[in-house]
Amino acid sequence: MKHVEPRPYTDPEAAARQIVQLAAGIEPVQDGRIHIEKINAPFLFTLKGRGSEFGAGLAFAVERGWLELHESGTYVRLTKAAAQ
Repeated sequence: MKHVEPRPYTDPEAAARQIVQLAAGIEPVQDGRIHIEKINAPFLFTLKGRGSEFGAGLAFAVERGWLELHESGTYVRLTKAAAQ
């Protein structure tokens, strides 16, 4: 019998907090823009998260007002709520 280890980012709030932490560590380019691939790559490859976990975490962060996602989906901005 195989035992499956629990994944750390299956909870959208945990994933969202990690995404916000990653975004806070990145230098914004223009007008506070942080390109989504600068967050996505470390989440997927360094932290071994899944795409579905990233999507759920990003949606959670936007819903809570921690991040602003551009309508094109190419960049995000940290909000003042994320700094608190």
